[in-house]
Amino acid sequence: MYVHTPRRRPERVTSPLSFPLSALAQTIARLLIGGVLIAHGIQKALGFSGIVEAFTTMGIPLPTATAAIAMSIELVGGLALLTGTATTLAGLLVTVNMLGAVVFVHSPAAVFVDAGGWELVGVLAAGALLLAATGPGPWSVDALLTSGGTEPGVGTPPSGSSDGAVE
Repeated sequence: MYVHTPRRRPERVTSPLSFPLSALAQTIARLLIGGVLIAHGIQKALGFSGIVEAFTTMGIPLPTATAAIAMSIELVGGLALLTGTATTLAGLLVTVNMLGAVVFVHSPAAVFVDAGGWELVGVLAAGALLLAATGPGPWSVDALLTSGGTEPGVGTPPSGSSDGAVE
């Protein structure tokens, strides 16, 4: 007896990645963005007095407090994004911090880092904002804490599916 089995439609190049590739993409983004933020936070911690002096020269309000806040957001926010912990809050704080860096530190007229431009902080802000909007993915502390290892939404297989393939 012949039983017709519907074929799966091929994924289109305009469709978002399906699980597990979407989860892998979110994880890679978290690791890279978090790692870069942690590195910059460590750099600020090791040269804190120089950062305060630079912030003072640039006319940044409350330079000691601002440097401490920026350093803390980069260290703690970077670690939170790296592990996928409190991702929405961390992503939003990092975004605001990076926007402050664009306004107060990096020339809005220049794009490239070698000219003092905003490209690095702009990309970090965009990536952090995207993680805040989509979540950290299923391979994160947030997912483990909220749903036992799976997180609804981007990066997880649809209900009843083990591979996330669209039927």
